[in-house]
Amino acid sequence: MIKVKTAEEIELMRESALVVSKTLGMLAKEIKPGANPLKLDKMAEEFIREQGAVPGFLGMYDFPNTLNWSPNAQVVHGIPGNEPLKDGDIVSVDCGAIKNGFHGDHAYTFEVGEVAEETKQLLKVTKESLYIGIREFKLGNRVGDVGYAIQKYTEDHGYGVVRELVGHGLGRELHEDPQMPNYGKRGRGKKFVNGMVVAIEPMINMGTKRIKQLRDGWTILTADGKPSAHFEHDVALVDGKPELLSTFQYIYEALGIKSDEEDEFRSKKLVL
Repeated sequence: MIKVKTAEEIELMRESALVVSKTLGMLAKEIKPGANPLKLDKMAEEFIREQGAVPGFLGMYDFPNTLNWSPNAQVVHGIPGNEPLKDGDIVSVDCGAIKNGFHGDHAYTFEVGEVAEETKQLLKVTKESLYIGIREFKLGNRVGDVGYAIQKYTEDHGYGVVRELVGHGLGRELHEDPQMPNYGKRGRGKKFVNGMVVAIEPMINMGTKRIKQLRDGWTILTADGKPSAHFEHDVALVDGKPELLSTFQYIYEALGIKSDEEDEFRSKKLVL
């Protein structure tokens, strides 16, 4: 059952989402060749706690870390280790935080040093598909409309759309109704209503859509060993339109990137 949020609860969820946004922004300065994932994981935990929140993933379903750290062919749910980042890597960092009793949960795939052009294109298209999907999160539409839009855009570029892992509703629980697949048919699935909050998160592979899991019980890999990208935002349905609660602007500020990609999804100016 979909748990509709009040306007006040949505603002509390914005605070939770921005804890994650700021954490990813802090990490953006540290993600470079030679960086130690476990060290960055500990930095993220401390940073989240300093903001009056607690890590949302640490201990959730017995997950051992603050960050889902998924480099290169890892799709999601990777466990940070001691292997340093290398020039040319990409790494998806998925992070969660709980503040005011609500979860924030979003993700960004970072480039490490000089990345191959075909990999840059995968990241570009995956991030574009996120916003294409968010545009379909509006009153009168259904879950399938978001999934269809993401699927069509990414498959038109020749990429594989992971089926087994999906976005989700978000609130006092990390995973609420409805599930938000990155594939689907227009007009199918649960209907969107004002007050919904969801995490929309395309997980797109350069090659096959098929995946496999490591023996650690967590790490998901592409079946063909090609790179995978993952971008995620927390979005509320307010006055019939999508309202971004999370932001990549802290990341962009750290990396010196100028972008207005989020402006259409924000009712009031974000003050960093």
